[in-house]
Amino acid sequence: MLRAAAILFFTFCTQSALAQALSTSVGNIELVEMAGGLDTPWAVGILPDGSFLVTERDGNLLYVKDGEAKAISGVPKVAASGQGGLLDITIPRDFNQSREVFLTFSKPQKGGAGTAVTVARLSKNGTRLTNLRVIFEASPGGSGGRHFGSRVVEANDGTLFVTIGDRGDAPQAQDRSNAIGSVIRINRDGSVPSDNPFIGKADIRPEIWTYGHRNPQGADLDARGRLWVSEHGARGGDEVNLVKPGANFGWPVISYGTHYSGEKIGEGTSKPGMEQPRLYWDPSIAPSGLMVYSGDMFPEWRGDIFVGSLKFDYIARLSGDPLREVEQIKGPETERVRDIVQAPDGAIWFISVGQGAVYRMSVKQ
Repeated sequence: MLRAAAILFFTFCTQSALAQALSTSVGNIELVEMAGGLDTPWAVGILPDGSFLVTERDGNLLYVKDGEAKAISGVPKVAASGQGGLLDITIPRDFNQSREVFLTFSKPQKGGAGTAVTVARLSKNGTRLTNLRVIFEASPGGSGGRHFGSRVVEANDGTLFVTIGDRGDAPQAQDRSNAIGSVIRINRDGSVPSDNPFIGKADIRPEIWTYGHRNPQGADLDARGRLWVSEHGARGGDEVNLVKPGANFGWPVISYGTHYSGEKIGEGTSKPGMEQPRLYWDPSIAPSGLMVYSGDMFPEWRGDIFVGSLKFDYIARLSGDPLREVEQIKGPETERVRDIVQAPDGAIWFISVGQGAVYRMSVKQ
């Protein structure tokens, strides 16, 4: 309870202070710290009543309402090593009726850990998870604590997209007999939708939607229901991809980056049958959370893509066709941006790992 009390202290102190201003292309906007004192926060999920949940990578799940933070019990046991731990959280559209939340985490497995998805019900008072069950896990896992991917997005039809990294074993991303290095699509109970692209194909996991991914840590739908993902390259070659069912995104056969040693990756930057990124960065920005803006608070930004940079401490705004980076939103608060989401009122919330905080960006009053 001491950690929750510390978060409560930081939250009250911040929200009682004047909002900060952040300079952007639409002028100065208000920036308010919604929760502070967090330990390696990874994802934020906003509930319909304005309260919110925050994951901390070491395995804590926090419920924040009216300036008070509470630790939630019943969280799954996680393998908190390297980049692994308690990772994404998604609040489904029917939360008011179902009280369900979806979490991704690194699940302990024989010989290591693998990316897993669990669903549970949040109690009315926000203090515990009940009826927790794992609906998918990528196996075999691995002993390296890298590249879990681990965003989960609810599609318009109620199915779930889940991003899974290559676990630091690049050739696995081209091996469709497992889900490593892929985007999968499953139903809410973990079953496989009948219209997935590889249904009935021998030696291919039926959950796979796309493959050839390195470490996709950002994902969101656009207004047309299409899935966009951001993913880490190696030395250069970070990507934003428009996901299409059945597609091969090329890793590690093609890449716009190089190995950390400077050596060439695979066969070059293109190959027939493999998708090109809609945008790539070189040098790498270490992209994490991705959000496609559709709200009314910032109409000038509607349809634009926002991606957090872990390396250069800013939020990238992407726009146009071809897609390009048109703005860098940057301030002391954008230190290692891990997650970025749109709130129901159109405000933009993001997580700063460096500041250990959740922030809200809104129109200056």
